[in-house]
Amino acid sequence: MQYHFDFTWLATYWPVFVDGAWMTVRLIFVGGVLGITLGIYCAWARALGPKILGYPVAVYVELIRNTPFLIQLFFIFFGLPSLGLRMNEVEAAMLAMVINLGAYSAEIIRAGIQATPKGQFEAGSSLAMTPVQTFRHIVLVPALQKIWPALASQVVIVMLGSSVVSQIAVEDLTYAANFAQSRTFRAFEAYFVSTLIYLALAILLRFALMWLGTLIFSTRRRAAR
Repeated sequence: MQYHFDFTWLATYWPVFVDGAWMTVRLIFVGGVLGITLGIYCAWARALGPKILGYPVAVYVELIRNTPFLIQLFFIFFGLPSLGLRMNEVEAAMLAMVINLGAYSAEIIRAGIQATPKGQFEAGSSLAMTPVQTFRHIVLVPALQKIWPALASQVVIVMLGSSVVSQIAVEDLTYAANFAQSRTFRAFEAYFVSTLIYLALAILLRFALMWLGTLIFSTRRRAAR
C-alpha cells in the first residue's frame, strides 16, 4: 500500500511544537548552567579537595554514570515523594538533568584539571593565594579551555536525552510529537518534524556553546595581557 505524506495538520498543531521546543530549551538552559556548576565543584572535590569530600563525590559520579537517565528521572519524580520531597514534573525534570549533567561534566572537567601543569599551582602559592583562589583564578579557566568541546558535546547529549521527560508528562518537544500524532494519526510526519527540530536545536546549541567558549577564553586572554 502506498503511503501518502500529509503535513497540512501543521497549520493547526505548530503552536504545540513551538511550546514543546521552548520547554526543551528551558530545560537545557537550567540543566546546563546548574549542571556545569555542579560539575565544577565535583571536579574540584575529586581532583584537589579533601578526601572527605572526594569519596562521596566519587560515589555520586559512579552512581549517575552507571544508571539510566530514565530511572534517575523516575526515582526523583515517583520515589522522592515517598520521603516527603514533592515537586512538579518540570522541577523533577530539571533536577534530574542537573544531577545527570553534573556527574558527567565532573569527569570531563577533572580531566582538564589533571592536565594542568603543576607550575600553575606553584604560581598560585607564590602569590600567596589559597588553594581555592588558585583553582578559581589560575587553574579553572585553562582547564575549561582544554575540555570545552567535550563539555559542549555532553550538554548537547543531555539536551537530546531530555526527550524522556515526556514520560512524566513534561510538555517538551517529544510530548508535542506524541500529542500531534495521537490526534492526527500521522506518526511519520509528527516524528519527522520533531526530529528536524531536535536536529536544529542540537546544531544551534553546539554553535552557541562554542561561541560562548570563544568569547570567554578570548576575553580572559586579553585581560591577562
